[in-house]
Amino acid sequence: MPAITVDNPLSLPRVPAPDPTAVDRPVVSLTTAPRGFEGEGFPVRRAFAGIDLRALDPFIMMDQMGEVEYAPGEPKGTPWHPHRGFETVTYIIDGIFEHADSHGGGGVITNGDTQWMTAGAGILHIEKPPEHLVVSGGLFHGLQLWVNLPSRLKMAEPRYQDLRSGQVGLATSPDGGALLRIISGELAGVQGPGETYTPATLIHATIAPGAEVTLPWRTDYNALVYALSGDGQVGSGTGRRAVKSGQTAVFGSGDTITIAADPVQESRLGGFDVFILGGQPIREPVAAHGPFVMNTRAELMQAFDDYQAGRLGSIPAAHGAVNASTPDA
Repeated sequence: MPAITVDNPLSLPRVPAPDPTAVDRPVVSLTTAPRGFEGEGFPVRRAFAGIDLRALDPFIMMDQMGEVEYAPGEPKGTPWHPHRGFETVTYIIDGIFEHADSHGGGGVITNGDTQWMTAGAGILHIEKPPEHLVVSGGLFHGLQLWVNLPSRLKMAEPRYQDLRSGQVGLATSPDGGALLRIISGELAGVQGPGETYTPATLIHATIAPGAEVTLPWRTDYNALVYALSGDGQVGSGTGRRAVKSGQTAVFGSGDTITIAADPVQESRLGGFDVFILGGQPIREPVAAHGPFVMNTRAELMQAFDDYQAGRLGSIPAAHGAVNASTPDA
């Protein structure tokens, strides 16, 4: 897996062992992500399908893009499409993606990079594989997460954060059995580079076969773990649950999160890979449809009207006259 790694995890800051009085969060649900297609036809798994929005808050949706080995000519992206009222976080594990938006943001992200786009008041956006990858084919694997914005920030000025793999905060478990890549938020004194309007912690963890990690977790955050690849368990004691690739665990309240990797993994895997996320719930009404996430139906209809009237921006001339008349996710 090309996402950033280290030769000796024990050289990294270590998450302290949990306090004996800490309450480990119980697993309250386990769901399996259905498969689908996005944009021009790239395969995704809908990680949060079937999960109550109240348990997800402040997150809206998350897609696992791939893992897919494209043949020459197969790689696909999305056409130009609008967004308003939330943030998109695109994390690339394997492969390359190009991004551009109507506010001049964009660039190329690859192994371990993250593109954090705040749509805010409104933006037009495109994401696609570079032409050379379309020609050659190759491996592609990543995540896209939608993070809600509170009502007071839904009309914030759009912004773009280009987070390179070398900026990611790195930590490990006390025995070095887990590599923790901190994209945003703070863990054991290690800060991730992502600047969030809505307080949130995002971590990509690789847990060695047979290893276990217990992470301190803010009590005012929700907590979810999505299994990217491999097999393991979540939770502790009699409430421990088996989890495998494509499943999401939702945790209840408490002080810590426990995740373990099965002793035997597929030979191609270096361990059990999971995406750990949690944030401060916004607890406001959500009106979402297609590419817009607002608080009321009236605001949602206004977003569609503003898009159709061209008030969410225009496609930069450098990208040519691409048809953007139909909103896409």
